[in-house]
Amino acid sequence: MTLSFGVHAGLQLTSIAELQQLWRRIEDDGFDWISIWDHFYAADPIGGGSECLEAVATHAALAAATSRVRCGSLVYSVGYRHPAVLANTMATLDQISNGRVTFGYGAGWLNTEYEAYGIPYPSVPERLAQLDEGVQCVRALLTEEVANFDGRYFSLTDARCDPKPVQARLPIWIGGGGEKVTLRTAARYADGWNVPFLGPEVWAHKNGVLDQHCEREGRDPAEITRSVNVGLSWDPERIGEQFGSLAQWIAPGVLSGSTQAVVDRVGAYRDAGAELVILALRAPFDGDAIDRFAEEIFPAFA
Repeated sequence: MTLSFGVHAGLQLTSIAELQQLWRRIEDDGFDWISIWDHFYAADPIGGGSECLEAVATHAALAAATSRVRCGSLVYSVGYRHPAVLANTMATLDQISNGRVTFGYGAGWLNTEYEAYGIPYPSVPERLAQLDEGVQCVRALLTEEVANFDGRYFSLTDARCDPKPVQARLPIWIGGGGEKVTLRTAARYADGWNVPFLGPEVWAHKNGVLDQHCEREGRDPAEITRSVNVGLSWDPERIGEQFGSLAQWIAPGVLSGSTQAVVDRVGAYRDAGAELVILALRAPFDGDAIDRFAEEIFPAFA
């Protein structure tokens, strides 16, 4: 199985100028994917603070600053913007990038920023139901001349999204690992699936559950790109510098140690079915670590 690599660069405690420099370095290193997240606060509920760049504007900057990589999102929260707003946003971003945008969509999780801004934060089942409806709305708006949808949470009435994306089918990915609902939604509607910071064995199990949902939905599993976000810390003692209080939680999905140890771990994800391994990094960004990954790990999977 062919394996490709990307970088998911967090938007907290950084600047557009720093990110633009980083993105160009990542692209020059030969990575195929760069993505942004969707948070208003730093994604560390305990110690992250509130310094965080906004997602849509940063996604546009990413699209404009690069020329080759796929420009993704992992993932836009269904609770922050109406799906019609997101559909129009993605169509315009695809124009900026000349057809390189991937739209990642999720149910949202960081309740502190919802509460701070007075954004409704319903129960998990409700947020997942909103995601299921939202992805249908976005797909319809991006692909159909006139879109109609009558759901519990969202509705469209002779709605249009013009101009359309450059891509005939702009890829929509679902983010998350919930086995009963999230993976079912992915099986029904997604072009790709992503989940962060799981070890290869747990990731493989969820990948298998997604295949089972595809079988029940009559969907060819090969139509869905499988990806995983992992941390990178060549020195395992330094992972806390990036992830703070979350370091222990993400530990099962961190690449660390010797070159061979990282090759073996990446190989385990590939053998489990991953097609794209994405380094999820946060400031302070270590550009040399990214360069080393490209130089030492890429050749093992060429």
